[in-house]
Amino acid sequence: MTSYKARIKKIASEKSPLILANDYDADTQKLESRTLGNIKTLGRYLCAIKLNFHLLLPLGQKQIIKINKEAHDSHLQVIADIKLNDIGNTNFVTAKTLWDLGFDAVIVNPMMGPASLEGLVEFAHKSKNGVISLCHMSSPEAKITYELPVEMGSKKTSIYKLFLDWAAKMSTDGIVVGATYPQIVEFCKQKTGGKLEVYSPGIGTQGGDVQKAIGAGSDYLIVGRTILNAQNPKQAARSLFELVGRN
Repeated sequence: MTSYKARIKKIASEKSPLILANDYDADTQKLESRTLGNIKTLGRYLCAIKLNFHLLLPLGQKQIIKINKEAHDSHLQVIADIKLNDIGNTNFVTAKTLWDLGFDAVIVNPMMGPASLEGLVEFAHKSKNGVISLCHMSSPEAKITYELPVEMGSKKTSIYKLFLDWAAKMSTDGIVVGATYPQIVEFCKQKTGGKLEVYSPGIGTQGGDVQKAIGAGSDYLIVGRTILNAQNPKQAARSLFELVGRN
């Protein structure tokens, strides 16, 4: 088996860099059937599907395995977006459980520290799975936290720049930077010499622009409500698919 990073890159080159954030509201019913339906209907326009914590909690083990198998059968990668952030052993147990459920990658919060992040990346790569590290989120309030100034000895930086540095040094499979902050996407891409792939949520509903994000250096575009809440989700996905220039 090839690495997660190689798998999703190949799929994206064959289809598109679009990732469906399958993140429904709390009162949504029939999560399993809706998710399976999205995979079957929208899969041709996507390279991956992202399942958030609040979607996973109501589902059982068999349901999650079934969803992930359907995604793989539809030539998609599956990302667990749980912002994993804990001590090493807890991270390993959680990651192992996710791999057993069929997930290909996990989104983590690097607040765990560089040593724990490094250990988790090494653990994931042994089984050809991936670790995507938060750098700067897409929501408006992200500016308050992720751009906070910090001091590391005599060096002054900001939290997102520190997270970027850790992600690069620990060889993560990518970073999350909101499409709503294209200037930060561009900074991160240039700072790492293009070596870190950028996953950008916030397209559409939150104000992120497809072309601006791609122009700034985003490699993967994460789209949720713009597709899920559309009157015709398939048409919405197709329109985005055509916008990113895939055939």
